[in-house]
Amino acid sequence: MKQFDLDVWEEILVTITRNKTRSLLTAFGIFWGIFMLIALMGGAQGMQQMLSREFEGFATNSGFMGANKTSKAYKGFQQGRYWDLENSDVDRVRRSVNEVDIITPSLAKWGVDVIYNEQKISGTLKGLYPEYGKIEEPMITYGRYLNDMDVKDRRRVCVIGKRIYETLFPGKENPCGRFIKINGIYYQVIGVSVSSGNISINGRSETSVTIPFTTMQQNYNFGQKVQLLCYTARKGYSISEVEKKVAQVVKRAHYIHPDDSQAMIQVNAEAMFSMMDNLFSGIRILGWMVGLGTLLAGAIGVSNIMMVTVKERTVEIGIRRAIGARPNDILQQILSESMVLTILAGMAGIAFAVFLLNVVEVGTSEPNAPTHFLISFWEAVGACVLLLFLGLLAGLAPAYRAMSVKPIDAIRDE
Repeated sequence: MKQFDLDVWEEILVTITRNKTRSLLTAFGIFWGIFMLIALMGGAQGMQQMLSREFEGFATNSGFMGANKTSKAYKGFQQGRYWDLENSDVDRVRRSVNEVDIITPSLAKWGVDVIYNEQKISGTLKGLYPEYGKIEEPMITYGRYLNDMDVKDRRRVCVIGKRIYETLFPGKENPCGRFIKINGIYYQVIGVSVSSGNISINGRSETSVTIPFTTMQQNYNFGQKVQLLCYTARKGYSISEVEKKVAQVVKRAHYIHPDDSQAMIQVNAEAMFSMMDNLFSGIRILGWMVGLGTLLAGAIGVSNIMMVTVKERTVEIGIRRAIGARPNDILQQILSESMVLTILAGMAGIAFAVFLLNVVEVGTSEPNAPTHFLISFWEAVGACVLLLFLGLLAGLAPAYRAMSVKPIDAIRDE
């Protein structure tokens, strides 16, 4: 077949290498454009995976509420009043807000000393109900999580976080059944959670010890006090809708002005996740804009250089036409030269980008949590198709100019 004629490909190679400096500078535009596109796409994907891992196991449709000083006077109470959430608020919200799926209270003490034999570490003590596991899912490697009987009987049992376990039990043995001391009180370890998310709701899970909520209230004199209300929305409802209704119910029960926005601290996890998704959508769009813009500039550079090449080869093209070359032959020759230059530079850019992304992936991945910076197979195929299109586009104008060269004009130029 003619397209595989060695003489044709040799001629293309000779033409490209005739002016090496000019060809290299022209190819660099394509190289850098495709490199930027692939690197930004892969980098955004890897960063999104790394950030998503920080939210791993965390319910996206969750919200949290805590008490704060009031800013408005209401029903005989002065502004600046301190108040507390209570156990009864859980039942109030459960009865009054049908859009709530799960609601559970939370307590915490920060900076407690956790001791086992000679080992010691400072961490956070959390009092939770088993239902909280549906909001921040524990990854249990040894034993089990809290259950209803632990709460009902106020058992002195605990589930320890990953870093607590590694510090207190450096031999990596099964700690279940062992007793650890926290602020002078002994708790039996019933499970180990290796969750590593960085959402710090009442302390990071890695450095936390979780005990039954009722045990926490009793042992540390919290009475009926609740520090946080944690809840999720039913399917079909957003947390933004639910948190307003929850706030209304709680404000009514504690005589807080309906318009007092300062009296409650509310965290909307749904909004946080939405913000993250929008951020990375923006990064991907920016990556495409930068990459395609640079590629287009490179293609224009290739087209300009091919125009110069056609002008320099006016005599050669005229002689070809004089001895019988058809316009399509000239068109094919110029387009082939443009596409070869573009594809060679583009494939080099893709290879370099993939190499750098692989280096970054190896350097940032953890044994149990790999991060993938490399682009997918179909994204690579798409990049190659884009290169072919740009090579064709860059060669069109020079090719049509070459087709318009007439033998008599070439002889006159000579």
